[in-house]
Amino acid sequence: MASTDTTRPAGGAGAKDGGDLAGLEAGLDALESVQRGRTPLRQTLVEKFLPPAVAVLLVLAVWQALVSFGIVDDPTRLPAPADVWDVVRQAWLRGELLGYIWTSVSRGLLGFCFALLIGTPLGLVVARVKFVRAAIGPILSGLQSLPSVAWVPPAVIWLGLNNSMMYAVILLGAVPSIANGLVSGVDQVSPVFLRAGRTLGATGLKGTWHIVLPAALPGYVAGLKQGWAFSWRSLMAAEIIASFPDLGVGLGQLLENGRNASDMAMVFEAILLILLVGIAIDLLIFSPLERWVLRSRGLLVKG
Repeated sequence: MASTDTTRPAGGAGAKDGGDLAGLEAGLDALESVQRGRTPLRQTLVEKFLPPAVAVLLVLAVWQALVSFGIVDDPTRLPAPADVWDVVRQAWLRGELLGYIWTSVSRGLLGFCFALLIGTPLGLVVARVKFVRAAIGPILSGLQSLPSVAWVPPAVIWLGLNNSMMYAVILLGAVPSIANGLVSGVDQVSPVFLRAGRTLGATGLKGTWHIVLPAALPGYVAGLKQGWAFSWRSLMAAEIIASFPDLGVGLGQLLENGRNASDMAMVFEAILLILLVGIAIDLLIFSPLERWVLRSRGLLVKG
C-alpha cells in the first residue's frame, strides 16, 4: 500500500506536466496563428480608409463654407472646390492631366533610384569606416538640413536647363537622407549579431550582406522614406524655378504656370496633384515595405 501511495503522486505530477506542456504548445500555436492571420477587408476599410476619407470630406466642407458664406469672397485668393475640379476635369478631357503627372513621377522615381544606388554604398562606408565617418559624416548631416531649392541655381549654371539638372538636384536632396538612414540602422545593430556572424565566418562583404544589412533594415527603410520625400520636394523646387519648354510640363511647372497667370484654380490643381502623388507613392511602395519589415521581425501582429 505504501508503495502504491508513493507512485500515484508521481504519476499525477507527470500528467500535470504533460498537460502544462500541451497547454504551452497550444498557446504558442494560437499566437503564431494570430500573427499570420489577415485582417478582414471590412476592418481594413474602417480602420485605414475611413479616417482619411472623413478628414478629406471635412477639409472640403470647411473650404466650401469659407467660399459659400463669403468669409473669403475673392476667387483670386481662394477658388471654390468646384472651380478646381473643373480645371482638373478640363485638363483630363484635353489629355494633359496624365502627362503632367507622368513627367514628374518618372523623373522623381528615376532620380530616386540613382540616389538609392549612390546613397546605399555611401551609407555603408560611412557606418563601417571610422575615418570616413569622421570626415564626411557631419557633411552628410549638414547636406540633409540644407533646403533643396538652394541647389537649383548652381545646378542650372553647371548643367543648364535640362533633365540632368533635375536629376542632380534630386540626388543632392535624397542621397544624404538615404545614407544617414542606413548609418542609423547600422548603429542600432546589436554587437551580438556581429560576433555571431564572425563566428560563423560571415566577415567582410559576406557579413555586410547577410548580417549588417538585414539587421539594419528598419532604419534603412526609414531613410528610404525620407529620401523619397526629399526627392519629391527637390524635384518640385527644380521644376518651379527652372522652367523651360523642352523640359515638358510637370507638376511643379504647372504650379508656376498658374502663378504666372494668377489662376488660383490652376495653382490649387497643381498643389492637390503634388500632394496626391506623394501620398500614393508612400501608400503603394513605402508603407507596404515598412509593414513587411516590421512583420518579419514580429513587431507587427496584424494589418
